Amino acid sequence: MQAGVRYGGFWIRVVAAIIDVIIVALALAPLKIIFGLGGVAVNGFDTHGFHGPLTLPYLIFGGGTFALLKLTGSWLYEAFMESSCYQATLGKMIFGMKVTDLYGNRISFARASGRHFAKILSGLILGIGFIMVGFTERKQGLHDMIAGTLVRRF
Repeated sequence: MQAGVRYGGFWIRVVAAIIDVIIVALALAPLKIIFGLGGVAVNGFDTHGFHGPLTLPYLIFGGGTFALLKLTGSWLYEAFMESSCYQATLGKMIFGMKVTDLYGNRISFARASGRHFAKILSGLILGIGFIMVGFTERKQGLHDMIAGTLVRRF
């Protein structure tokens, strides 16, 4: 651990992540209305009877399309923001955190993308990959270790 370097701990990163989820949800809200309510629109917004022959397929298509947009949107938001000159998502910026490589340098879009998708693994193992942030010397989660990144506080 380098002297004078502060790292983003578990709880502050949780709050930053919640802020980022809200930001992505607000940005995608118009698309959710278009795709999520598509099945309702087919029935003329009749909430009592989804009896039209296209209702179920349209709901499935709309929901699937929105899920794909949500996954793509969150990936692009994180990867572009963390590889930009800001080096952080808006949630991390609020708390003065930046994502860096192990030497304190800005990360590439590819590394930021790898870090984002490695979070899937962190979550799949019962969230232990995220919980590791609270117990490792440099406050790294499994996804940080895989991507070779640090979340530093400035």
